[in-house]
Amino acid sequence: MERVADTMSERVYTPIRRSGWKFYLASIILLGIVGWGVYAYILQINYGLGITGMNRPLYWGIYMANFVFFIGISHAGTLISAILRVTQAEWRRPITRCAEVITVLALMFGAASVIIDLGRPDRVMNVLKHGRLQSPILWDVCCISVYLTGSIIYLYLPLIPDLAILRDKGIGHTWLYKILALGYRGTEKQKKHLESMIGIMAVLIIPIAISVHTVVSYIFATTLQPAWHSTVFGPYFVVGAIFSGIAGLMIAMAVIRRSLGLQGVLKNIHFNNLGLLLLAMNCIMIYFTFNIYLVEITGNEPSIMSVVMQKVSGEYFILFWGMIIFGFIVPAIILAFPKGRSVAGCVTASVLILVGMWLERFLIIVPTLTRTRLPWPEGFYYPTWIEWSITAGCIAAFIFLYILFAKFFPIVSVWEVKEGRELAIPHVTERVKEYMPEGLSELDH
Repeated sequence: MERVADTMSERVYTPIRRSGWKFYLASIILLGIVGWGVYAYILQINYGLGITGMNRPLYWGIYMANFVFFIGISHAGTLISAILRVTQAEWRRPITRCAEVITVLALMFGAASVIIDLGRPDRVMNVLKHGRLQSPILWDVCCISVYLTGSIIYLYLPLIPDLAILRDKGIGHTWLYKILALGYRGTEKQKKHLESMIGIMAVLIIPIAISVHTVVSYIFATTLQPAWHSTVFGPYFVVGAIFSGIAGLMIAMAVIRRSLGLQGVLKNIHFNNLGLLLLAMNCIMIYFTFNIYLVEITGNEPSIMSVVMQKVSGEYFILFWGMIIFGFIVPAIILAFPKGRSVAGCVTASVLILVGMWLERFLIIVPTLTRTRLPWPEGFYYPTWIEWSITAGCIAAFIFLYILFAKFFPIVSVWEVKEGRELAIPHVTERVKEYMPEGLSELDH
């Protein structure tokens, strides 16, 4: 068993020890896309938002869709990891860190999407200088700031023992690991304090994560715009965030498993369990979506019906039904069967879900703004190459930073996996004995 654990750790440490040609090739391609996005953003700053497809009354476009999308997939890490940790789900151990890294990076690019949407980056200071306490936008800034800070801490704390291992083994940038390990030596006292802090952060991060996407929904729901003013938007956004977050996590797990040869660590059971969770979230999303549109259609309020019909049978017909069929229904069918919850099936369903959820964000924002109650003609919106280039640059930068993290730090929590091998089996056995009925002969032997 010890030899298996050592083999696993060596595979996790491989990108830290040396970088192959695939790493450099991927980095060159991703940085090329990032460079193109930066060039497009420089043009946007120089010439203003007039070179985008946004116009009056359509003052939000794909940048805001990106914002909601990135904040959504951020729930892949701290929320999922924290819930699994609090509930003592032992199968969580290999997947927690790759999930927590997604959270930190997604929050960074979610916040960046808002700054990009402002046109002039310096305008972000106006929210801090002149923000109104009753505005959901100020709440959003506060919640995301707290969430990002908490997520960084929650990522860092379980990383400390692995940094100490790298330091002691002389792997990689030992000077950096020596600083970041904070003198950790793995003593019983240090382990107890560290586990206590991780446990506290796991409990605290759950309500913070839920509050973040709830407040994001309030930016829309607290207005009187058609199809936005809804009491169900809070839970709808939270469920959608968990839904897209799990999908993003499974894609990352599949790439890590394949590139590092960790089939024995990120096992089929992990994909099966996350696939079942994803299926449950899928069903809830279908329910929420059906509920929202049923209420809007039966209400038959003219301004709302104008937005609904624009999606169902109008200009956004293909996007809407593509989202429903390929983003919700097809993944549900794939995940409903055990064979569909294989690695390939989970990745296929997850890719469809991520595309579908981005479309869902786009379809929440854009159609409503084209059918406002204000007294000017109906608007239109066609994203320009500037917006697509900046979006591609953000996605490429997200992937590059994720790869870079795996280059400098273990993407799988080695110490937690080893601890699971040594302690989890007897611990789980004791737990089972605790909640099983007493007096059964099978438990007496």
